[in-house]
Amino acid sequence: MIEQPLFRSPKIFSQFKYLVAAESTRHGGVSTHPYLSLNLGGATNDAPENVEENNLRFFSALNIPLAQVAKSHQVHSSEILNVQNPGRYEGYDALITNKPNIQLAVTIADCTPVLIYDPVSHAVAAIHAGWKGTMLNIVLKTVQTMQKEFGSDPKAFVAYVGTCIDECSFEVGEEVAINFDSEYKRWDAEKGKFFIDLKLANKNQLLHAGLNAENIEISACSTVLNNNDYFSYRLEKGLTGRMLATIGMTGV
Repeated sequence: MIEQPLFRSPKIFSQFKYLVAAESTRHGGVSTHPYLSLNLGGATNDAPENVEENNLRFFSALNIPLAQVAKSHQVHSSEILNVQNPGRYEGYDALITNKPNIQLAVTIADCTPVLIYDPVSHAVAAIHAGWKGTMLNIVLKTVQTMQKEFGSDPKAFVAYVGTCIDECSFEVGEEVAINFDSEYKRWDAEKGKFFIDLKLANKNQLLHAGLNAENIEISACSTVLNNNDYFSYRLEKGLTGRMLATIGMTGV
């Protein structure tokens, strides 16, 4: 049997020696169906000891102690926290820091993860952008907050728009579609539904914020089309695990 990887690392960050950035898969954990197997999210009915062991395995594979990890209970807002210490926070969907040895992490299972690195100020950001967060311009606001907090220049930023539900799978009604410009939605007359492109919407927020297009990588994977490798809340009707997208500086 071929062993599947616990995580995949965005290629765009590989040039930076002290940066640890990764997106987990659903492989290599101890959870059983329907959370099979690397469920990293505590907001499920999975056994807490399984989630704890999975987190230990994932961060150990990255050579990151759990004591260095910062997470937040996400609420689909556009609230941003400048993290000063590792730990568990409440009510933030974007985390930023310019401190080494703090590993930021956001939970995902269809929503779009966005990771950002500023190689000048050594600041990082981990963003959870569901359709509500995307609508609220959370990615644009996070870049603007990094400019304000760290004196960062977005032209130097490097970013990754991660694995999420793909456009051909994200079917929504008028009540959701009305929040998006025509560039990001497609009407399917046969199904009587709109389809939303979250990856493009968040990429364009990065561009609008001042990033250069060549400094942005877009995941080629989909939580739905590549469901053997990733969890999808929608496809699995809510009975599924959660992945993590994570970024941090181990030292400079």
